[in-house]
Amino acid sequence: MQHIVLKSYCEGLPKPSDFAIEDVPTPKPEAGQFLVRHIWASVDPGSRSRLSGRDSYTGAQQLGEAMGGFNVGVIEASENEHWPTGTIVTCAGGWSTHSIQTGRGFLARIPDGLGLPLSYWIGVLGVPGLTGWFGLKRVGAFKQGDRVLITSAAGPVGATAGQLARANDAKEVVGIAGSDEKCRWLTEEAGFDHAINYKTTDDLDAAISEVMPKGIDILFDNVGNEMIDLCLPKMRPNGRITVSGQVADYSLPIEDRHGVQNTDVFITRRVKMQGLVVFDDARDFPDALTAMANMINQGSLKLKEERFDGLASMPEAFCGLFRGENFGRRVVKVGEEK
Repeated sequence: MQHIVLKSYCEGLPKPSDFAIEDVPTPKPEAGQFLVRHIWASVDPGSRSRLSGRDSYTGAQQLGEAMGGFNVGVIEASENEHWPTGTIVTCAGGWSTHSIQTGRGFLARIPDGLGLPLSYWIGVLGVPGLTGWFGLKRVGAFKQGDRVLITSAAGPVGATAGQLARANDAKEVVGIAGSDEKCRWLTEEAGFDHAINYKTTDDLDAAISEVMPKGIDILFDNVGNEMIDLCLPKMRPNGRITVSGQVADYSLPIEDRHGVQNTDVFITRRVKMQGLVVFDDARDFPDALTAMANMINQGSLKLKEERFDGLASMPEAFCGLFRGENFGRRVVKVGEEK
């Protein structure tokens, strides 16, 4: 088998040279274990927070340690009667061609009969989609008639959250993205009311105020502190801020990150701000996944996917996330579907 390890700690934007591919013996499952041959693997922007040698919401990645991530694969050998060979699963096996699983942790059978591509189960039907679902519904406490602003809105988390808000009768859904193409997709395909290209807008503050003159009930933020600070004065009474990701801050030293200054709004308008790690909601995953799979089949949940081929393409696919090159979920085919 092959896997990709962290070769050197990332300074600033990650580079493909920070990673190395290795050939290692394919492990054999021991009692209670099973071997998964991966078909699809994901690159996740949240992984960047671990790659500078500092602890994040999970521990720091160690040099020489295989990169973590999510996969769809097939069980090729099993010493666990509950997980027979031939079963298609989604799991956390990392940037690798194979992994040993125990039946615990992030692991699920992929149901038959839905007619959806396997790669969707590490995208809209994986951690990104689930983050959009629970970030909007549980953390954001969404209710009918809310005015919602989504940052990094064309990514899989933001696009899912925005479409869920629209499907549940939000008053207004606005997205911020980094190209005219992405903005067109948000309004013409994903049902957003407005989309703002932050790269071509001279005054983002004024642009948000123009399309949301009555303010924001829910800010679903995937970007970082500077965006939150910008939007705080626009929050409506009892507004909620979901801190889902910090893609603009991950590559910055802590001392260089923007500080949140408009904190008086938390008092004067009773605003709440909360982050999430989606695995806290694991017991409710099945219901959320069933609902989102039905929405995809009904055409009410759209998605964009960028596919790469081969394990060796994973470092470049990952690094491109931080150059703003991605449009949708990036997935890498690391094995054949048989």
